Amino acid sequence: MKNRFIQVILTVFIILFIWQFSYFIFQIKNPLIPSPFQIFLALKEVTLSGEIFPHILYSLERVLVGFFMASFIAISLGLFCGYSKKIGSLLEPLVEILRPIPPIAWIPLAILIFGLGDRSSYFIIFVGAFFPIFTNTFFGARSIPKVYINLAKTGNIGVYSYFKNILLKFSLPYIFTGLKIGIGMAWMSLIAAELIGAQSGLGYFIQINRLLLRTDKIIAGMIVIGFLGLLLNQFIKAIEKKCLFWRTENDRAD
Repeated sequence: MKNRFIQVILTVFIILFIWQFSYFIFQIKNPLIPSPFQIFLALKEVTLSGEIFPHILYSLERVLVGFFMASFIAISLGLFCGYSKKIGSLLEPLVEILRPIPPIAWIPLAILIFGLGDRSSYFIIFVGAFFPIFTNTFFGARSIPKVYINLAKTGNIGVYSYFKNILLKFSLPYIFTGLKIGIGMAWMSLIAAELIGAQSGLGYFIQINRLLLRTDKIIAGMIVIGFLGLLLNQFIKAIEKKCLFWRTENDRAD
């Protein structure tokens, strides 16, 4: 893990060095093509002035609300569809029809229904996060070995105990896979929604600086988006390690 981190840092450093070196060699004077140093100055400017922090807070609030709504509904529905084959068979074709539609395609409809603002952003984030979480949960619930199902039937285990002690626990690795994919999709969907239908947030920050021809601030905003996306993914992984401690121990044993 440590060697992997060093390799990533070294690769980024080499790319930035070549970029900056090329900027001086070719004497690029176009303000729309900033150098890494200019991007660093723009990132320093928006950080020290505090200009970007309100946008970060707005974006985080939107993505967390939409993601938690999608997670709760997708996990509950995925487990229920995995438990009931009839319901699962009915909903699976509908999900497979809606799943390939990209979240950005829902933006015009969301604006027409909810208007500009947070509610349309919540809806777009919900759509982006729902399908990967649901499909992974549903697949995990359907993958339970028949031994466990037969054991639950012969042991007269109640529905609640079956959901809690067998269905949920067996599906957890699949659920967390869906959550990690879902948080990435939620974050991307948020930025797309804010580019079009919001008056605040990191997507709006990028859009405003596009109109001002501030490419350096646009790339600075993109760096912040990537960094926050990484933090959100690491947050999900940290929860996964706590909940699936038995799996991490097995991985270490291997």
